[in-house]
Amino acid sequence: MEVRDPIHGAIVLEAAEVAVVDHPFVQRLRGIKQMGFSELPFPGAVHTRYAHSLGAMELAGRAFDNVFRTDPFGDPVARRRFRDVVRIAALCHDLGHAPFSHCTEFAMPPLEALDVRAYSPAAVAHRLRHTASHEDYTVAVLTQSSLTPVIEANFPFGGQHVAALVSREVEPPDDFFQHQGRDFRRILSQLISSELDIDRLDYLVRDSYFSGARYGEIDLNWLLSNLGWHLGADGNVSLMLDQRAVYAFDDFLISRYHMFMSVYFHHKSVVYEEMLKRHFAGPSRSWQFPAHVEAYLPLDDVAMHSYLRAAGCDWARRIVERRPYRRVLERHGHASEVDLTADRARLDAAGIDHLAAGSTGKLSRYSAMGKKREAAPPIWVVDRSPGSRKPLGPLENATAIFARYQEARHITRLYVHEDHAEEARKVLG
Repeated sequence: MEVRDPIHGAIVLEAAEVAVVDHPFVQRLRGIKQMGFSELPFPGAVHTRYAHSLGAMELAGRAFDNVFRTDPFGDPVARRRFRDVVRIAALCHDLGHAPFSHCTEFAMPPLEALDVRAYSPAAVAHRLRHTASHEDYTVAVLTQSSLTPVIEANFPFGGQHVAALVSREVEPPDDFFQHQGRDFRRILSQLISSELDIDRLDYLVRDSYFSGARYGEIDLNWLLSNLGWHLGADGNVSLMLDQRAVYAFDDFLISRYHMFMSVYFHHKSVVYEEMLKRHFAGPSRSWQFPAHVEAYLPLDDVAMHSYLRAAGCDWARRIVERRPYRRVLERHGHASEVDLTADRARLDAAGIDHLAAGSTGKLSRYSAMGKKREAAPPIWVVDRSPGSRKPLGPLENATAIFARYQEARHITRLYVHEDHAEEARKVLG
């Protein structure tokens, strides 16, 4: 089967992959816009999580082929099963996204309500009472839904193997990722979620194309062609990048950072998210995210729009009728430069209801240059110039980009009812 994609061209699917693509949980993603409320300031941004998932699957196959040009398997059967599992993981990595993508994730139930049995109990014990994420729903769909037997019937692996590449908190059920004394889970999971993963490589190019913004234009083919594998002393195989592509990697990180600051954090998108939060925090809320995974299947953007149309409260009507609160103040800078406490107090004193919103842009959530950071296996850099194959160490030591962008950049905004906008601007001076 062949799918035409405006970004990557023809995407070829094997029969076993089609069985997964055609499953209702994957097809559900046709009904969820990739960029949530970003279609309002960027009317071309109406592409879906489904298209992105197919694109990520295509890039996963291409990345795998480039990484393993020098074959560490010595066995075509092993190579095929690893290639298949990383492609299915890329296809399924967003299955748990809620309506409006990230915009409604704050309203999900606590993780313990989902009863995700694939997780290592020790790994998730600290967050069982915290709000679940779309990734938690993804793991539940892969391991505890009607999709699970479809994966098992078509591949020599199961949903838990796929989930183990989506989340490091999932315990592989066996030694599937072991081959000839080497552990390939690390590198395959890095292709799905890391500083240089196929998820980001696809959505940056795709979101840039459909939004009309140009920040996400990156040297995709050069990055893919310079990937490789690195065998550690502990037997773990890790992702590797050729030194000559480090500048393209720097550009990739900067492009993503600018997409967040200028596109994903657009003031119009943000105000709709804040109005949605007001609705969900109010007494008229009747929407509940189901903890049972099969009940999650019908939830998409259409379902959320239908709910908001019937909800009746002012916040819901404003979202449906496209009547946002008006922006009256916006600040950019470090945390100390964007504080709104005094401004909000002035609006409160004047009796002006307002929405306050803050957005934070960080170059990377995986690297913090000595600060507290996520536990993420390193991507290695190697010099593969003629006559050399010298490892140069972890990626964050091979570029100055992390040191230059250590500080987070903040945007804070205040919004008020359109009838009070002029008065609010006078109050704020």
